[in-house]
Amino acid sequence: MFLKPQQKAQPVKHTIDPALQPWVEKYRPKTMDDISSQEHAVSVLKKTLLATNLPHMLFYGPPGTGKTSTILALSRELFGPDHFRDRVLELNASDERGIAIVREKIKGFARQTPRATGSVAQSDGKMYPCPPYKIIILDEADSMTQDAQGALRRIMESYAKITRFCLVCNYVTRIIEPLTSRCSKFRFKPLDTSSTSSRLRHIAQVENVWLGDGDDEANVIDALVRTSSGDLRRAITYLQSCSRLASASGDGTTRVKIKAEDVQEIAGVVPDRVIAEFASVLGLEMDSTLSGDGMDVDDMAPPTRAKNFDGVRKQVKAIVREGYSAAQILSQLHDLVILHPRLDARRKSRCALIFGEADKALCDGADEELWILEVGVRVWKVLS
Repeated sequence: MFLKPQQKAQPVKHTIDPALQPWVEKYRPKTMDDISSQEHAVSVLKKTLLATNLPHMLFYGPPGTGKTSTILALSRELFGPDHFRDRVLELNASDERGIAIVREKIKGFARQTPRATGSVAQSDGKMYPCPPYKIIILDEADSMTQDAQGALRRIMESYAKITRFCLVCNYVTRIIEPLTSRCSKFRFKPLDTSSTSSRLRHIAQVENVWLGDGDDEANVIDALVRTSSGDLRRAITYLQSCSRLASASGDGTTRVKIKAEDVQEIAGVVPDRVIAEFASVLGLEMDSTLSGDGMDVDDMAPPTRAKNFDGVRKQVKAIVREGYSAAQILSQLHDLVILHPRLDARRKSRCALIFGEADKALCDGADEELWILEVGVRVWKVLS
């Protein structure tokens, strides 16, 4: 009996449709020149590209400031597309953080001696330094256990000639001192407003997202920047979510404009209109210059100051019925009170104590509606 010869299986190429790709990955910086707002770190790392003598590194700073993107871009410029996969090992230490991963996976990759290829032209026609060492990127390194960090210390020493480590973390205090002393530290600061705004406008233009014209566009960008708190990754995610929401709500033939209220809805924050109304009931003076998203508070005709306890309670019940988080409400109200230009320091300090007590109670599991009412009544008395 003769069997039909089987054809050799062809490798499957996994391609991602650009329309389905997350914008965070689609617009991740590919080169060092694309990194924004981190001039000090970028300038120092560019000099290491010329000498190709890279030390162990520790990148720390708030999330979404470009730490992982920077080391990936540096690795691409060092090794090029042909050797990037062979020379770079990227691990997320929040998932693989045990001592077993350090002893097996990390040590196994670190001990392999790379071929000293030197500067050669690669498939894209460019020249890359391709130095005779590898790079291990440990993202979220502050999630590693103490034992794993201790085991990593010896590996960094033993294989320093053929392997460089880059630890990426948010909290540098969670990295043990023996590791930090072996690394050159680079602090990544939160992105400034202008850099974030220009990047968001660029993405919106490329993706054909309508943010409105003039002040409307500025209000949407401002809402994205404020709700993300300097985290560009989060701002891009909000922009993509708003775009999907707008396209789903339209009829498919006309462009739907994204509004600042849509951004706040996606971000899970309380609309500024609701906070402005609550603040007015408590006796805080509100006008158009104090509105966060550009809406004209004068045109909204916010309610006047409550005359008694019943007025405050009525407003609190209206807010609670909307289902907003008590912690989010008090956080935004706190910022509005503390940053108010016409409140004196004494009343601000008294209000800050009230907000602090409420935050402690909510963390301990207290009733949300009662504490919104408690804060509202006490702030109302302070502002009277």
